[in-house]
Amino acid sequence: MIAPALLLPKIVALVDEAAAVVMEHYRGDPTVAEKADASPVTAADEAAERVLAEGLRALTPEVPVVAEEERARGASPEPDAVGELFWLVDPLDGTKEFIKKNGEFTLNVGLIQAGRPILGVVAAPAVDALWTGAAGHGASLRTAGEARAIAARGVPASGPVAMVSRSHGTPEEEELLAAEGTAERRKAGSSLKFCRIAEGMADIYPRFGRTMEWDTAAAHAVLAAAGGRVTTRAGAPLVYGKPDFANDAGFVARGRAG
Repeated sequence: MIAPALLLPKIVALVDEAAAVVMEHYRGDPTVAEKADASPVTAADEAAERVLAEGLRALTPEVPVVAEEERARGASPEPDAVGELFWLVDPLDGTKEFIKKNGEFTLNVGLIQAGRPILGVVAAPAVDALWTGAAGHGASLRTAGEARAIAARGVPASGPVAMVSRSHGTPEEEELLAAEGTAERRKAGSSLKFCRIAEGMADIYPRFGRTMEWDTAAAHAVLAAAGGRVTTRAGAPLVYGKPDFANDAGFVARGRAG
């Protein structure tokens, strides 16, 4: 049995190590290639994933690791083979933002137990921010070397603040936001959108297009630990270990209920 809160400092150190590798590439000229699904991948994605995947296997050799780039090469286990406890790793979420050099990219490590995220670390090294969350132990934000507890908020009387994507978006998402009486929309890349809700800076983030579980697991864990929630479009809890590790049903991330 893994105690998420006890494991968390070691995962933070591992993510910090991978973030330093990413920033070395970020300060140079990113080498960009195209994967089979036409999405971009850089040398930074590959280098950070090696640090994270190898580090996780050394720390928890009994726990399977599902990592985005390994999965693209057919080197990760299938959903029916991971069991109830497994890692989900996105070494560089927001590759397009990384290439644009706008700072809105993240490194993500999430631990899944029985379909739900119980530990998450999300780093945004270009803006010196790192979020953590562990089931039963709350969430935190570290900036400038100092960590503080964070919590999701209830929707303000003036209406919800929505996080929306810089690179994606659908008319259906906009319809939901209009129906919710959204007061303001704020754009951000990558898993930062979950983290802003976890901080109490926003209230809702819908995403109805296809995403992968490694895109959401770590930030979902942070948001859940901060008192928020993530559901499917139909309102059921978003769970992990689905076919192809895909979030085909879309999701809605929200802050604290009530």
